[in-house]
Amino acid sequence: MGTPVEPEYFEEVTLYFSDIVGFTTISAMSEPIEVVDLLNDLYTLFDAIIGSHDVYKVETIGDAYMVASGLPKRNGNRHAGEIANMSLDILSSVGTFKMRHMPEVPVRIRIGLHSGPCVAGVVGLTMPRYCLFGDTVNTASRMESTGLPYRIHVNARTVAILRALQEGFKLDIRGKTELKGKGVEDTYWLVGREGFTKPIPTPPDLLPGASNHGISLDEIPAERRKKLEKARPGQVPK
Repeated sequence: MGTPVEPEYFEEVTLYFSDIVGFTTISAMSEPIEVVDLLNDLYTLFDAIIGSHDVYKVETIGDAYMVASGLPKRNGNRHAGEIANMSLDILSSVGTFKMRHMPEVPVRIRIGLHSGPCVAGVVGLTMPRYCLFGDTVNTASRMESTGLPYRIHVNARTVAILRALQEGFKLDIRGKTELKGKGVEDTYWLVGREGFTKPIPTPPDLLPGASNHGISLDEIPAERRKKLEKARPGQVPK
């Protein structure tokens, strides 16, 4: 309509970030259209899941997916529970997700959650975007980047709200984690919820000899490995 939108301050929201582990490697082994199809298939799956939760999809940036709860509609302190339940549903669905062009290569995601204040507003005229600003956004992104494959990495503030909700969320302490620009903090893993019966994929850090970052070479089909060697000569062990 061309009218300005007033920026709004939200006392507390919960943010979700996820991305694909080893996405650079997957892209190097794939044709451009195959990468587009992979992201389209995966995000169509995610979009269907978030429809059953009180959440707002903010944006996708490449292989990163960002969701918020508690804005633009406030929902008391339910935002943490909504995002936690959504995260468990997404993680469960990724466990059986297959790439069309490389079904044998697993698609693992890292998820990071954080709760706190933020400002939201519409930016731009040609392609207006509802954007979120504040330290909460940066910290949620750090929770994702310092997490591990097939894991939901949760900040202490979100844990405090989940415990207050008393909805049976199962949390394991991870211990001290260095968050860039924030220092060292105690962080947690969200591993389930009472009554949640969907299967969750086993994180590779629980499997002996597994790679915590990216994709191990024995998971890559031989013909794709050749493509990877051409893309990165001298970097891929034979």
